[in-house]
Amino acid sequence: MIYGPTVLFSLGEGAVIPLIPVIASKLGAGVAVAALVSSALVVGQLCGNLPAGWAVARIGERITMAIGGTAAILAGVGLIAAPNLVTLTIAVFVLGFCAAVFGLARHSFMTTRIPLAFRARALSLLGGSFRLGVFVGPFIAAGLLGVFGDEHSAIWFALVCLVGVVLLVLLGPDPEKDAAAALARTASETVPDEDTGEVITGPVRTASPPTGVFRTMWRNRSVLARLGAAAAVLSSVRSARQVALPLWGVSIGLDAQTIALVVGISGALDFALFYASGQVMDRFGRLWAALPAMLLMGAGFLALSFTHGSSQAAMWFALFAAVLGVGNGLSSGILMTLGADLAPQRDPAAFLGSWRTLTDGGAAAAPLLISALTAVFSLSVATGAIGVIGLLGALGFLRWIPRYVPHS
Repeated sequence: MIYGPTVLFSLGEGAVIPLIPVIASKLGAGVAVAALVSSALVVGQLCGNLPAGWAVARIGERITMAIGGTAAILAGVGLIAAPNLVTLTIAVFVLGFCAAVFGLARHSFMTTRIPLAFRARALSLLGGSFRLGVFVGPFIAAGLLGVFGDEHSAIWFALVCLVGVVLLVLLGPDPEKDAAAALARTASETVPDEDTGEVITGPVRTASPPTGVFRTMWRNRSVLARLGAAAAVLSSVRSARQVALPLWGVSIGLDAQTIALVVGISGALDFALFYASGQVMDRFGRLWAALPAMLLMGAGFLALSFTHGSSQAAMWFALFAAVLGVGNGLSSGILMTLGADLAPQRDPAAFLGSWRTLTDGGAAAAPLLISALTAVFSLSVATGAIGVIGLLGALGFLRWIPRYVPHS
């Protein structure tokens, strides 16, 4: 019940995402318009985080996930039946919105129920569950296309996954009640007072009425503007990897099969390391995962930018794609873990909504930055700029993680 709905949701989403441009083109969209339709997914995620934080704070994670899953089913039906590009774009937007709702609800649950001693490992597994869907989903979609020859078959697969999500959430054992019962069995507990920081011993206090989203943002403006900005940089570098690597392969003259192989190997390295990231964070502290990951990705992008005209450009492309995959794998779960560490433990949803809006904003900005710099200068300049931004983000983590999230 903790990870099953997440795997199902991400499998469905991973199967659908690569086909959105294909469906848009069949409805008459050109390349630019198809890209615009696909970007509605990211816009939906950005718009969904703050309302999701409000909903989780008031009706709980379980009901919020059920509503998000049901709305995602309606979005899938819209993808199948869309008669025009406007309807398709709305359906894609709703799917992204629901992904934000579902992700934040699960993040909030893990923040309040998972013990600090293995929080990073638990959240890295949650991140790995999302990565599993993104990694495996396209292969499932490709298999279904090979069998049925219709992109709608992958959407039907996604709908089956989403129905499974809703049924698991509504009919399966309730992890919220189980966690509450476990806390109730503990007569007393050592809990730090949220106002003074003083450690008090006694029964766990009941939660106060939830704080509003915008009030929470204002109260936490310092950490959001500092450590949140570094987290947004990490998110943007991750997003840039997904965009820049295929473009780089095309620009140096590689065929589609070779590009897919290199990107696939990079993704496999990324997926293979997700649990190692949690182990490092729990044992040595958050900085020991965040800093190496940012240094690897920043240096990898920066070094790659100097290899475009090399006679061994294909070899360097494969090498630095692997470096970026390792760096991204080492950062698995770090954004969720930092958000959980910083959020108020009794009412985390509003803060997590703000935190995830920042990180999703960073992810959305990266493709726009690459596109603009490539149009004005070159892809090498755009890649180098991402590398420099990544190294600046590493400095941000080095400065602010010890201050806001000390290992002790």
